[in-house]
Amino acid sequence: MNAPGDIAEPVEALAPESTLIRSAFSGLQSFADRIQKLETAADAIADAGGETARAATRKLKHQIRSFEPSVTMIGQVKAGKTTLVNALAGWPGLLPADINPWTSVVTSLHLDPATRSGAGKAKFRFFDEEEWDRLLNRGGRVGELAARAGADRELEKVRRQLEEMREKSRQRLGRKFELLMGQAHEYGYVDEELVQRYVCLGDDLDGNNSTDKQQGRFADITKSADLYLGHPELPYRLCIRDTPGVNDTFMIREQITVNAIRGSRLCVVVLSAHQTLSTVDMALIRLISNIRSREVIIFVNRIDELNDPVRETEEIRQSIVATLKALNGPTDAEIIFGSAFWAVHALSQTYKDLGTASSKSLVDWAEHQLLTGYIPGTVQETIWRLSGIPALCEAISSRISSGEGAEFEERIVRSARNIANGIEASRQVMSKRMNGESVTPVAPADIGSELDAIAARNLDLLDAELSKLISGLESRLASARRSFLGRATASLVRHLEHYGDREIWQYEPAGLRLLLGSAYRVFAAKSVNASEKVFAATAAEIQNLYAAAFQLSDASAALEAPVAPNPPPPVILGSTIALDVKGNWWTNWWRRRRSYEEFAEEYSELIDAEIEPFVVSLRAEHAEAYAHTVRHVLTEFIGTQRSHLLDLANRTEIGVEKLRQDAEAAAPDRRDTLSDTVAFLSEFKPQSEWRAAE
Repeated sequence: MNAPGDIAEPVEALAPESTLIRSAFSGLQSFADRIQKLETAADAIADAGGETARAATRKLKHQIRSFEPSVTMIGQVKAGKTTLVNALAGWPGLLPADINPWTSVVTSLHLDPATRSGAGKAKFRFFDEEEWDRLLNRGGRVGELAARAGADRELEKVRRQLEEMREKSRQRLGRKFELLMGQAHEYGYVDEELVQRYVCLGDDLDGNNSTDKQQGRFADITKSADLYLGHPELPYRLCIRDTPGVNDTFMIREQITVNAIRGSRLCVVVLSAHQTLSTVDMALIRLISNIRSREVIIFVNRIDELNDPVRETEEIRQSIVATLKALNGPTDAEIIFGSAFWAVHALSQTYKDLGTASSKSLVDWAEHQLLTGYIPGTVQETIWRLSGIPALCEAISSRISSGEGAEFEERIVRSARNIANGIEASRQVMSKRMNGESVTPVAPADIGSELDAIAARNLDLLDAELSKLISGLESRLASARRSFLGRATASLVRHLEHYGDREIWQYEPAGLRLLLGSAYRVFAAKSVNASEKVFAATAAEIQNLYAAAFQLSDASAALEAPVAPNPPPPVILGSTIALDVKGNWWTNWWRRRRSYEEFAEEYSELIDAEIEPFVVSLRAEHAEAYAHTVRHVLTEFIGTQRSHLLDLANRTEIGVEKLRQDAEAAAPDRRDTLSDTVAFLSEFKPQSEWRAAE
């Protein structure tokens, strides 16, 4: 649905700072240039081919113009994520940096250089009734954990907070509350007041002016915010996703953040220099432990608040690495230090507001950077550089170019080469017939049936291979589940035998995650390998069909297999379970058991119930979803080849005079252009690290 009619029009247009952002993301320029060359190549292929080739290249160009690499920001609450996002976008104040911790909104900035500066649109999605009901009636994830662990005091606390939250929501929305569930509001503009209305809670319900009443009006029920903004100075379109954090009262944020990470190949972990990674941040560490090191960048923010940033940053680095190592985190992740506070002041050029302490830290940091060979520019450029934002942008650009972007390039290049080779094959058939050479007519229905047989055979093979791997995954997950439960229960019994029920016993779940993660990664590696083999076999069979049916050489019938995508990372394993909860949560559960047998039996049932969502998600949302994705890739590939084969078959049956007319319509310069394009595509080498990096 569109926006309600009683809401004001935009207050003022937004526009980003240009020069600093263009320089910071200059690393994306080479990637943008390569993509532009591929789009030009697609145009040349379309000009050189018939309707079949043009239809295929239209689909290819749509993919090129729709591709949007993304980076997801996660981290501690109050680490300055939102201010950092504003700095990355070059828009100080774009997103409210003082978001109330009760909000659970994933805010995605879709920055597009093809759209004029300041232009934009917005879409806000609301929680549906099922999600809201789960929160209110069961206390969210925390409520489930508290109920299972017998933490009655914690459960009652959660319920009280939820009642307050529900009452505030109803005061803000009135009768519209239920009607808005599962709906969306869309706007043809973006401004700060609009964003605050949906993302930032307004706590003062007694405000007298309209702005007070509008602020945060929908924030309680807003699930996601998508802001589409023109940014001509960016080399390439980019999505920056700001997540709400992981340490919220109801763990809604955690689940939303898990879903956001799963949909993004690159993750920036934002830490505060005064609250750097420690064992307290287990939820955060669990999340990033399930992402490949190369796809994680750690940005330590707020170094402007350090008394001695030069000395303290090195200590912080060593502490982070040690903590990650001790907790099986991504120890190879790049660590960057900086200050979003400095960055936004550089963007707005309001240096007098830096403050004495921050200015001193800035000078100390600048002197240190000078010793490393840094040559300062203008005041604005220097502060911008010292803020660490250019280094972060460079790291993001590098990961996109060699990761998600390189995979996309390879997919487009293979498809473009196949279309170009199809045009060349068609020209060979036409040339033979026009020169009087014998070309056996091929009935479209016959070659379609042969392709159907190839498709059925290989799709069945793909299904069988992946089904076998999914069954193997289920078996390994069940084994891991049994192994962990057996060890944990045995440990509990030993504790009871030695100490009785006088001391509360807890068991570390890291081993469970390790076992489940290992099982999934075995599936992931084997499924990619199996998919690639079936893809290659399918391409080889179709290539042989081309060669045999139309008397083509192997070179003329050359066909490349599609790219097998990577399975999603198992970020679900980072979710909090009952075993992660420490403190007094387990006291009541512990005290209400009467025998050792009850301890062991009920503990086993509780933990088994906590493990179940992991197992279900790894099977359904990861393994089965991946199987569906690769099947779709192969089906699309076969469908494209079907169009080319049928077109080629038709050319063996139509009259020679019609072929001559078609050949004359294709100007010589177009034939030369296609040859040049084929040569360009044959030499085009996307960066090969993307698969290894996974």
